[in-house]
Amino acid sequence: MKINTFTVNTFLEYSNQETRPILNKKTIFTALVLMIFSSVNAQDKLITPPYLQKGDTIAIVAPAGILKNRQETIFKAKKLAESWGLKVVLGKHIFNQNGHFAGSDEERTADFQKALDNPNIKAIWAGRGGYGSVRVLDRLDYTAFLKHPKWIIGYSDITAFHSHIHNLGVETMHAMMGTSVDDKPELIVKTLASFKKALFGKQLKYTIPSSKCNRKGTANGQIVGGNLALLSSMLGSNSQTDTKGKILFVEEIGEYKYSIDRMLQSLKRAGYFNNCKGLIIGDISKIKYNSTKWGHTIEELVLDVVKEYDFPVLFDFPAGHKPDNRALILGRNIELTVGFGQSSVVFTE
Repeated sequence: MKINTFTVNTFLEYSNQETRPILNKKTIFTALVLMIFSSVNAQDKLITPPYLQKGDTIAIVAPAGILKNRQETIFKAKKLAESWGLKVVLGKHIFNQNGHFAGSDEERTADFQKALDNPNIKAIWAGRGGYGSVRVLDRLDYTAFLKHPKWIIGYSDITAFHSHIHNLGVETMHAMMGTSVDDKPELIVKTLASFKKALFGKQLKYTIPSSKCNRKGTANGQIVGGNLALLSSMLGSNSQTDTKGKILFVEEIGEYKYSIDRMLQSLKRAGYFNNCKGLIIGDISKIKYNSTKWGHTIEELVLDVVKEYDFPVLFDFPAGHKPDNRALILGRNIELTVGFGQSSVVFTE
């Protein structure tokens, strides 16, 4: 297994400074785990947390943005999970308000930590995204979580957790969040069905119409990724995603085209596409208007970034910020087939 040299050097530098206090057990454990797992190779199978069963307990927490006036929505999400036979607990500080955030960094960390440490909680479901997860990542102690892995669920800003936890060697779930239940019921039928399948361990497989912009081909490998802005923000850290031998999924909302290009170019310069086996583009929605037109479609923008690579590219996969947001097991192997009339994403064990 390849060991991340950035983590090793950082750990050694820290531990050799005489002015530093003696490292406590938490610091040593976290550093060693990151050294071992921060560059999980494509051949390494990630740990699959136990699938949920009726009677299991999940926690809904808010690790990022504020849930102002969203109490009714969160209780609706709680009721949904309970209708599936699950028990639900809410984070103590879930409805707190601290400027942009759902409580202070300390309060959001406390709720997430409590859920990580409790072996009776089998999944942690983000109430919403927004921004703030990155402020929590390094405050958490993952010792108990690694002894008893559980599903971390969400999308958008929760990509920070997906990326970080994959480097600890554990699969996560890119899926709807608590606030997603406010979307029109007829628009989230497939979203709910895929989420329930993923939670309870049913195989995920999707067949969608092919975009005329697709680059045809087939690929096998772990699917990784998430929100483009978050993936870009993880560059250079111990949470950076390793795409070697893997299939990258990205989605985004509310950005200018030039900003999307800049983030993709940043991933490219960091080597994301050098040994990538495939690219899946989810929803790229609510693109901001700029007075200087970009002059090309999003599909043309993406294809220009990856023009020197020969892996398949699938556009219009239904995952991201639109109501039709199909569940993905990030870190799981998939079979990607990009065809002429239709394309498919099939999750394999």
